Amino acid sequence: MRIILFLLIFISAFSSAQDNKTTQVDSYVQNKGKATPVVRPEDKVKIIHSDEFNKDTKYEGNQYLVGHVQIEHQGSILYADEVILYNDQSIVKAIGNAKLQNADGSVITAHEMEYNGATQKGVARKDVVLTDPKQTIKTDILYYDKLANQAYFNTGGTISDAQNVMYTKSATYFLDTKMIDFVGNVKIDSPDYIIEGPNIKQNQNTKVAEFFGPTTITNRANPKNRIYTERGTYRMETKEAFLNKNSKIFYNDKILTGDDMYFNNITGFGKATGNVTLDDPKERRYIKGGYGEVFQKKDSAMMTKSPYAVKIMEKDSIYFAAEKILSYQRPDSADITIKKSFLRAYKKGRIFKSNAQGRADSIAFNETDGIMHMYTNPILWSGEKQVTGDKVEAYFNTKTENIDSLKVIGNAFAISKVDSLNLKDEFNQVKGKFMTVYYHNNEIKEARVVGNAQSIAYVDDVDQETKQPQRIGITLSTCGIIGALFEETGLQIISCSIGANSDTYPMSMIEPDKRKFSDFNWNTKDRIRKWQDILVDSPNNEEIKYTSDNELFNKAQEAVDKAKAKEEAKKPKRVRK
Repeated sequence: MRIILFLLIFISAFSSAQDNKTTQVDSYVQNKGKATPVVRPEDKVKIIHSDEFNKDTKYEGNQYLVGHVQIEHQGSILYADEVILYNDQSIVKAIGNAKLQNADGSVITAHEMEYNGATQKGVARKDVVLTDPKQTIKTDILYYDKLANQAYFNTGGTISDAQNVMYTKSATYFLDTKMIDFVGNVKIDSPDYIIEGPNIKQNQNTKVAEFFGPTTITNRANPKNRIYTERGTYRMETKEAFLNKNSKIFYNDKILTGDDMYFNNITGFGKATGNVTLDDPKERRYIKGGYGEVFQKKDSAMMTKSPYAVKIMEKDSIYFAAEKILSYQRPDSADITIKKSFLRAYKKGRIFKSNAQGRADSIAFNETDGIMHMYTNPILWSGEKQVTGDKVEAYFNTKTENIDSLKVIGNAFAISKVDSLNLKDEFNQVKGKFMTVYYHNNEIKEARVVGNAQSIAYVDDVDQETKQPQRIGITLSTCGIIGALFEETGLQIISCSIGANSDTYPMSMIEPDKRKFSDFNWNTKDRIRKWQDILVDSPNNEEIKYTSDNELFNKAQEAVDKAKAKEEAKKPKRVRK
């Protein structure tokens, strides 16, 4: 661009006054009332060659040079077929094959050029090409202003360097700062990406571009991977984007959004802060949080600061929350061409589904196969049933999107409220080393317990006279294997094998403390009842207070106590003499 500087000063040498019209000169370069400046010796130019030197009526009495014209000024040379000297206005106009060769090797060519030494403004028009060591500018009309030390065009053009070609309707080049301000359908085309937007400013020294208005950075190799922003900065050499307004990063069929974002097109690493969302339409899942990171090449992401994830399903979506949520894809071990998707939530993992809610220190979900693992103190609720153990595995039917079964590994314990419509302290219980729980119609229906299996089951029967359910008692069972069926208000032991021992006690004969196992842990305080409950560590529900029904046992115990008292009264009493 330094070639422009010669045009900005060389014509100031022409200053002989004549009464001429200047209507043939571009209005941009005309004096418009300014006085002709004083000519200094160093401003004078040297006419190196011209086939002819004329002054007649052709150009309203102005002097003009014709044929292989060469004019030199401080080492810069202007070439043209014809040069007109508007001396009274300090204006020079070069016509035909105009070329300005600067001492530093930069060149501008055009069909014609004009410059006014008084206004210090110039214009080159028709097939303008400006080249310097860093770039080439091509346009139809190029304007330049020495006082403002800038050049611009507004008729469309390109600016190209060793790697990029920039297309724009309008561009202003600031010579001091080496900043180019592109306006109007801007396009920057490089071997690796394409940038498009309405207003882009680029520093030619630092190769940093600033975006103002809706702008996209598209990966040329994979156009689906792109960046959108309405305010941001892009470091073109390191391919780093800093995004600050309404921004989106599209990668691997996923979309990352946030208030402030960063992405490196070389490493594939990106991060976002403030109202962060990672949307995965292909997996029908999104994750939200306060801070997120993505790793394009590893196809993984991480979200923190109160994150939660939603697995969208046709009938019943699943919600996850934890202190940190990870999502990633890995090739299938059986077929590396197939990728499987995984989600992990840890610490204080929580899940919500309409028919299953749970907590665990960490939750791992294989989204592709529909297998969910709950580690460390897991607890899962389904209706008025609760399942706990050392580890819980849930198996989803990927077609129906429902839970088919659960596997509880280590210290398996299932609790069921006998009647959910009352607040009686009555719970059916089954426990053992391992347990498989089966669902039917989205409810826990059956359990199979293996290893030191035990159960406490309330037993009812129908009174033949009143036709109403009547409590018979409680059955205590210990077996190697128990098969249990969860009914509407009861637990039916359908099988008890290997060292089976089962006894039914009437309510009047079983002590209250034997109606629950010692590790009974019915939890209503942390129970997740709506999906919003996963957004906090615990909803901290008010503990439900259940009423114990010990009337029959107390009456029986009272009768026993009275009978014992009578027996004691009948015994002769020894009297000390």
